[in-house]
Amino acid sequence: MSVAVEKLEHNMAKLTIEVPADEFESAMKKSYNRQKKKISLPGFRKGKVPYAMVLRMYGPEVFYDDAANYIIREEYPKAADECGEVITSVPEIDVEQIEKGSPFIFTATVALKPDVEVGDYIGVDVYRSDDSVTDEEVEERIREEQKNNGRLVPVERQAKIGDTVDIDFEGYMDGELFDGGASEGYTLELGSHSFVDTFEDQIAGHSAGDEFEVNVTFPHTYQSEDLAGKPALFKVKLNGVREREYPELDDEFAMDVSEYDTMDEYRKHLKEEMEEKKAEQSRIRKETQALEYICEHSEADIPEAMVETQVEDMFREMQYNLAQSGITMDMYYQYTGTTMEGLREQCREQANTQIIQSLVIEKIADKEGIEVSDEDMEEEYGKLAETFGQTADEIKKSLPERELNRMKDERRFRKAMDFVLEKANEIDPPEGEDGENQE
Repeated sequence: MSVAVEKLEHNMAKLTIEVPADEFESAMKKSYNRQKKKISLPGFRKGKVPYAMVLRMYGPEVFYDDAANYIIREEYPKAADECGEVITSVPEIDVEQIEKGSPFIFTATVALKPDVEVGDYIGVDVYRSDDSVTDEEVEERIREEQKNNGRLVPVERQAKIGDTVDIDFEGYMDGELFDGGASEGYTLELGSHSFVDTFEDQIAGHSAGDEFEVNVTFPHTYQSEDLAGKPALFKVKLNGVREREYPELDDEFAMDVSEYDTMDEYRKHLKEEMEEKKAEQSRIRKETQALEYICEHSEADIPEAMVETQVEDMFREMQYNLAQSGITMDMYYQYTGTTMEGLREQCREQANTQIIQSLVIEKIADKEGIEVSDEDMEEEYGKLAETFGQTADEIKKSLPERELNRMKDERRFRKAMDFVLEKANEIDPPEGEDGENQE
């Protein structure tokens, strides 16, 4: 096999791959062997027709497509490796010459990794942020945890907003019970606005055992056209009332919701955790600001084929993630009100952004001599080992080379961003922007 590279405009290239005639002949024979069980001719048992006889009766063209596909699958990856270029798209294949006894020639039009003229990245302005956590923020977090650990207990009193009630109900419109309007033993939190209009408000003030009527009007935007905008009467029986009881905020509570023995230790842990989260959010904001500025002042001729390949990758990942939840793409379009074309356009914008950011950061890493050391990778293995309960060596052996390369690229990206942020110029944000300096 030989490969010739022709550079085209906009970082595209055409690879011309020539495969010797004897290799193409071998591919044709492989095609014959794959298909011979299906071939029959008068005078021969099915599957026993000789290769030469098939060529004489049907011509060599009968094996061309299959042999060409086999050769392309085998030889294109080798040509892509040997050509000395960084290919960033799936190839567009064209067969240039296909004839028994002659070399098989095909071309692959591909996108090449574009060079980037990176803008200023030293001293980029990023907004200063306050990553401190107040005692009141910690107490609010504790109160949320207290609410999450509340329990419902029966009470012998009239229901009020905030209580959870058990009800039976039947819904009537024009004196007729309507579909879906009846239930028994239904649990409803008053004030949750789960039911239409003032349904929940009219339950408040009643006690367990009460039977009463509730009058409501369905909203004009209600999903059922038969009910939208119309009045209805519900016959309701209140079976029981429960209120939420919250645990005391003491050392026992700390032991129940955490690994700490006292509330003081729990508060200290929460504060440190919240400070780490704030610092990470602050870092992400600064990274975003710095990257947006640098990319706006950088130039790269990104080939459309490279963007399309990225879009396809994003689509496949989205389909996989949705399928894990039992959702098809058609269901997703229906739920979100989007279309394939609209979603692809959104993905295309994201793909452009991801590509230019990746190129820019890689260029900065190249210019500054930023590399990923063995110690860096050992840290990455250690993190995964802790997550999955394995040793670093086990993680290293189990990961495919492609995943290891991805991890290495991500670590280099982070190190380059660390460099940019270390050299960044922190300034006060405009009044009220990003939640900073607000009264």
